[in-house]
Amino acid sequence: MNALAGYRWLCGALGLLLSIGGLAAYAGFFRFHGPGAEPTLPTGPVGFYFVGFAGSALVAWGGCLLAAARHPATARGVGTASAVGFLLCALMRLVAWLVGDYHALLGEVPRVEAGILLLAALALVWLRPPPPAQVRA
Repeated sequence: MNALAGYRWLCGALGLLLSIGGLAAYAGFFRFHGPGAEPTLPTGPVGFYFVGFAGSALVAWGGCLLAAARHPATARGVGTASAVGFLLCALMRLVAWLVGDYHALLGEVPRVEAGILLLAALALVWLRPPPPAQVRA
């Protein structure tokens, strides 16, 4: 598999995962407000408001990555911006892993997630296609 095919596959897979996760988070907001609903996260209405908002943003981010998978040479910035976003998410998870409260609740999950996010960021930068002017027809 060449780098362009790998980049397309990576953007498509990440876009699909972000979209599915975003839809699940968005649905969680409505599930929380349903009659007789039990909270799935240890938070209240404000927390679920932000979960729903984050879900909306994840769906949009996933859509951008899916578009980059279709036309990688013209959507190079999506992969680069996604790499920065994954890097920031990984940093946040590493800090959460070091803080005792999150470690007691989540254990080693933030550390594992940080590793996966850092690998995804590295792959997006490593496999980034050349600018359209440099692509041969």
